[in-house]
Amino acid sequence: MTGPARRATGRGVSRGVSRDRHGRGIRSSVTVPPLPRLRTRADLFESTVASTADYLRDLWADDLHDVRVEVADLPSRLGVETDNPTDTAGVERWRVAPSEKRITLFRVPVERFSKLQRSDDVQRQLYVESCVFRAVAEYLGKDPWDLAPERYRSL
Repeated sequence: MTGPARRATGRGVSRGVSRDRHGRGIRSSVTVPPLPRLRTRADLFESTVASTADYLRDLWADDLHDVRVEVADLPSRLGVETDNPTDTAGVERWRVAPSEKRITLFRVPVERFSKLQRSDDVQRQLYVESCVFRAVAEYLGKDPWDLAPERYRSL
């Protein structure tokens, strides 16, 4: 036995883009097209470095008023050569030049060689801030914990 007979309506069944089912309008895609990120990782790194440097400049205005804090992708030379190519101990995360009054943080080594417990935005930001604190502490010849003792004191 065959199925129910279909009537010929004179129009073809088009299941394309312009299908209007039950008067609800033309169907659209379920997901939106991928949009570019509003901020890249490099932008987030630079803004974190800038805001942390501004914070430290406010605390240590006399010592840091004319010091430039810069961001570069990679150091010009990759530190000490080792036999093991996976050894990251010789790669600089930052460079301090007191004679030039400059601190340079290197984005790629800081991001790539960080060993975070959780890889989320907050942990990455805290790690970048800690690198800025350590670089400024090296520039000033102080311990990083002494730069902002009130920040870490619990109430």
